[in-house]
Amino acid sequence: MFENLSYLALQQYWWMIVSLLGAILVFMFFVQGGQTMIKSLGKTDNEIKMLVNSLGRKWDLTFTTLVTFGGAAFASFPLFYSTSFGGAYWVWMLILFAFIIQAVSYEYRTKADNFLGAKTYETFLFINGLLGTILVGTAVATFFTGSEFLVTNMNYSIWQSPFRGLELAFNFARYETFINLSLGLAVFFLARVLGILYFFNNIEDETILARARKQLLFNALPFLVFFLFFLINVLFMDGFGYDANGVVSMVPYKYFNNLIEMPLNTVILVLGVVAVLWGIYRGAFHYEKCGTKAIWFTGGGTILTVFALLILVGFNNTCFYPSTSDLQSSLTIQNASSSKYTLVAMSYVSLLVPFVVAYIWYAWSSLNKKPITAKEMEDDHHAY
Repeated sequence: MFENLSYLALQQYWWMIVSLLGAILVFMFFVQGGQTMIKSLGKTDNEIKMLVNSLGRKWDLTFTTLVTFGGAAFASFPLFYSTSFGGAYWVWMLILFAFIIQAVSYEYRTKADNFLGAKTYETFLFINGLLGTILVGTAVATFFTGSEFLVTNMNYSIWQSPFRGLELAFNFARYETFINLSLGLAVFFLARVLGILYFFNNIEDETILARARKQLLFNALPFLVFFLFFLINVLFMDGFGYDANGVVSMVPYKYFNNLIEMPLNTVILVLGVVAVLWGIYRGAFHYEKCGTKAIWFTGGGTILTVFALLILVGFNNTCFYPSTSDLQSSLTIQNASSSKYTLVAMSYVSLLVPFVVAYIWYAWSSLNKKPITAKEMEDDHHAY
């Protein structure tokens, strides 16, 4: 079956899989967003325990999705993996550090003889939510704005900045830095919105939920501001395109043209944005009717929106990892992918993905059969 596909079709297929995994990862950031709100929503020890355990039921799914996304990127587009993860390693090391302290926090927060104290681990959870979302969002923004690297004829990548990726967020002499940070901050506030909607769905405590409802619009508004700033700038900036010979050049309104030339993807993007806004609206103004279901509108819309944005930057002769140091070093799904043999072999493995998704859904449903209550936390001596 997959052997009959062209090399380009296989490359496009795997970019779609990587894009889908990246989109699911952003949705799963509701865990990180929720972690940044533990102190603002929980005022007593038992309320904090409820919030931590609500997120503790799902934190490993985020970590697993991140690892799966990295593994799929490495296997299907190894040159991208080696260039980004090997070049901008300070950014990725900080992201890895943030997820390590998250795992440690859930494991040891309530352990006996915990000399650091529960509050220290709750601070670690906040750091994970802050760094994990902003840095990942900033890194993804460079798919549009570019990074400083060279790729030699032997496919050996050389990062041009001694800051190893940190310049993408802190070099304020470049306007592109503000575009990068705007997406990072948009992901951060979106994660907080998703976290609030998840609490609506998972916690049965009117005091916590009343505080959460007050916080929803306070986080939704900055999300919209930062996301619109990013999207408007991207659509009207010069983009990185390549011709039939693989020669890269700057193309005016490249990403806007991609919207016009890929109408199906544009429909997905619009539907995603509408679903995100609809979920926020229902959660904020119609909580009594469908507040517990709002997470599925905004979460599903998040997946569609992020997926469409990644398709926008990977398809239609667009460089998905452009170089601002040397245009011809920019990476595309054609020059950065694995061999056809490898893509064919992996494509058969990818047929197992629906079964994995089904298992995640089953596990999610099983864990969420009963909302978390204050009484449950008082009686459960093995909680996080």
